[in-house]
Amino acid sequence: MNTHLAQKDIYSVSRLNSEARLLLESRFCIIWVEGEISNLVKPGSGHLYFSLKDPSAQIRCAMFRNRNRLLAFTPENGQKVLIQAKISLYEARGDFQLIAQSIEPAGEGALRQAFEALKLTLSNEGLFDPAHKKPLPPLPERVGIITSPTGAAVKDILTVLQRRFPPLGVTIYPTLVQGDDAAIAIIKAIKLANQQKTCDLLILARGGGSIEDLWAFNNEQLAREIFKSKLPIVTGIGHEIDFTIADLVADVRAPTPSVAAETISPDQNEILSRLELNFLRLQKTLVNKLTQQKTQMNWLSERLAQQHPSSRLEQHSQRIDELAIRLKQRFSMQLTLRTTVLLKTVADLKRNNPVSTISSYLKQTSNLASRLKSAMSKNLESSRYSLGILSRTLDSVSPLATLDRGYSILSSCKNRSLISKTAQVKPGDEIAARVSDGNIICTVSKTVK
Repeated sequence: MNTHLAQKDIYSVSRLNSEARLLLESRFCIIWVEGEISNLVKPGSGHLYFSLKDPSAQIRCAMFRNRNRLLAFTPENGQKVLIQAKISLYEARGDFQLIAQSIEPAGEGALRQAFEALKLTLSNEGLFDPAHKKPLPPLPERVGIITSPTGAAVKDILTVLQRRFPPLGVTIYPTLVQGDDAAIAIIKAIKLANQQKTCDLLILARGGGSIEDLWAFNNEQLAREIFKSKLPIVTGIGHEIDFTIADLVADVRAPTPSVAAETISPDQNEILSRLELNFLRLQKTLVNKLTQQKTQMNWLSERLAQQHPSSRLEQHSQRIDELAIRLKQRFSMQLTLRTTVLLKTVADLKRNNPVSTISSYLKQTSNLASRLKSAMSKNLESSRYSLGILSRTLDSVSPLATLDRGYSILSSCKNRSLISKTAQVKPGDEIAARVSDGNIICTVSKTVK
């Protein structure tokens, strides 16, 4: 074998296709591709094989049975679709292909993406929050219906309202429910109903249709107008499987217009049954009350006969006489007792006349005053004598007496401290000499020990 060729890494076809497939699948994530179906094949395996093309190119596609069972429609040749797929390569033939995960009609797919994007935006702003949902009145007097005046929806609603609760008033706000101008027309109807304030709530309804037919109810301005409405809004749009942005923002979503009418209207049969039951309860309560009142009246009549005013007056008169007698007896007893006490008190006062006692006390007071005066004079003389002795003793030991004998007391003029030693002064210091009749200021010339 040629040595040069042996050194090269030579791929087999299988290896090349396998690595190419792995490279494609790892390089590209799930993608969306739009095109027209052609060469559609539906073998017995249940898989789908077709080409997806546009005016300039085409690509082979495969959709396996576990995926195509979930399709909501039947793909056909010539149909424009939007597929969600991963890129791969069929190794056996080396065909570049797409493995489809889901398929939607192209127009519906775009609308679905727009629907999901708007749904996410409004949800993040809180327009779907249950906390903002307004409660429906339990017994409305008038309902406003915003719908096409010629559609089946308004007929269904009126039929249900007539059957369930004929007294409920109805105001129809005719509007477009399909097309480019439908959303603006519905917004105007909601604003008008809120301005008039004649209705208790509103029904926004239309019959079923495709996503394109119901697209007016996925309008952002309409959603915000429903959110701002002061009147509660119930939606009944399309069929049970249909969901619009208006349904999500509305206070209540009904699956159909008929169910919306049933949701907002009370059932007259139920109300009549309830009224009849309440009437029977009221009648029974009144009969029981009358029976109780009659029984109580008979009892009161018997008590009144037993307690007639004449017998009561006789009893009170007898009681008054009895109390008068007892009062007279009690007063007489109290008067006798008080007289006896008074006489005894007068006798005691006479027996204990204070005049002699006062005279005795006056004599005793005079005697004590004389004795006090004599004792004070003696005590004063004794104190004077003692004071003289103490004065003479004090003079004998007083420093002032020492000064009279020629001595003096020296102190520093600077800090007033007493000087008792020569070490306490130095030449030039001023000192004060205290003598018997004053102070002498001196200057130290020298000290001698």
